[in-house]
Amino acid sequence: MKSPVVKRSIVVAGHKTSVSLEEAFWNGMKEISGLRNMTLSELVGEIDSNRQQGNLSSAIRLFVLDYFKSRAMAPQPDKVPAQ
Repeated sequence: MKSPVVKRSIVVAGHKTSVSLEEAFWNGMKEISGLRNMTLSELVGEIDSNRQQGNLSSAIRLFVLDYFKSRAMAPQPDKVPAQ
């Protein structure tokens, strides 16, 4: 499955910047920001302020990967068999 890289402009902490991400990562960011009731710019600003090193695009990819990995690894409630 190939996801083309899409370059978008976004305002982070009051300044405009460009971020290049695969469409799947943009979609993941939109989902996460919606679940957190925040704008995409707010979420990117949070990621930007918490990153230790590397560029913003890499920090976003790692954030999205970690978010969905954590959700996948979360304990699932016991399923009750259908009667």
